[in-house]
Amino acid sequence: MSFTPHDERFMAAAIRLSRWHLGRTATNPSVGCLIVKDGVIVGRAVTALGGRPHAETQALSEAGVLARGATAYVTLEPCSHHGKTPPCAEALIAYGVARVVISVTDPDPRVSGRGIARLREASIEVDAGVLEAEGRHSLAAYLTRQTKNRPYVTLKLAVSADGMIGRQGAGQVAITGPEARAQVQALRAETDAILVGIGTAIADDPLLTVRSPGLESQSPIRIVLDPSLALPLTSRLVGTAREVPVIVVTSEEGSLSQAEGDIASTEMESRHAALEAAGVEVVHCNPYHPEVLLPALATRGISSLLVEGGAKTARLFLEAGLVDRIQLYQAPVMIGEGGIESPLDATDIPSGFAHTGTLMFGGDRLDEYERGL
Repeated sequence: MSFTPHDERFMAAAIRLSRWHLGRTATNPSVGCLIVKDGVIVGRAVTALGGRPHAETQALSEAGVLARGATAYVTLEPCSHHGKTPPCAEALIAYGVARVVISVTDPDPRVSGRGIARLREASIEVDAGVLEAEGRHSLAAYLTRQTKNRPYVTLKLAVSADGMIGRQGAGQVAITGPEARAQVQALRAETDAILVGIGTAIADDPLLTVRSPGLESQSPIRIVLDPSLALPLTSRLVGTAREVPVIVVTSEEGSLSQAEGDIASTEMESRHAALEAAGVEVVHCNPYHPEVLLPALATRGISSLLVEGGAKTARLFLEAGLVDRIQLYQAPVMIGEGGIESPLDATDIPSGFAHTGTLMFGGDRLDEYERGL
């Protein structure tokens, strides 16, 4: 590798740029690209909303003739296959760039190594692996779906000083302050889907949308694990299903009569029809087997999933070993009698997770833990 002193600086900027459209590029990754000539950025872009055009073609278009002889910094290996758009590797060649610096090689078998090979065949200098750890972090959702055939799963928990995540029968209980809640809204905005169990959906009647001003349109798909189709038609989730998609995951069709609560299949069919009439999508897939559910979500283009509640659902994903990142908020408030015990605290983080950072939001502490990709 022949990295220059400026390579890490420009790649860091490209990685920051790539985060602009996280959760908003459909099945394509959110990639950042800078075109740099004589130490000056002459073109920059991030994968467009919806996934097209790709970052490289936009950045090259902005650079125009200045791209000839320039260096392109790209967070993911340029594509080399003909899909719905021409290959980005060919565009880099056509514009006459002299060098391409890449953070992460693409695990997609249609691309992996081929983009680099095509560039080198055209006598373009290629260096890969610049800030690779940071690049993989920004591309975690895409890389997980490509290599594990499932979404990247983040578990978010807000825990009181006495180890509780809520209070029985109290509905939504504010544990963290406004600064931490605003941070959670930002996390939702860059996530494809958010998931809760039916207990949380009934007890809290949440919206699960993004409510930060200017980010409302970035609300994720909302998913409820609901084996007996108990989600009330009067709930806020159902009431807004035509505005922001709602998926209810219920028991498989062949076992309707064995669903929780022993509800007869005819009643299940009636609830199914009522939910669909309200705009809710009902999916038959055992809700308590995330190892089956997650690949099914991946086939729908969902690359990142935020698990927000409640305790039973958190344990389900933890025990299945299907959590990739834990965001643990610890607040100074006390819940007291009737509290719902957290399935996790800072003293019993599962093995395999590394502590990656601590942030303070007002009086609330956020500790983040991640598994290696």
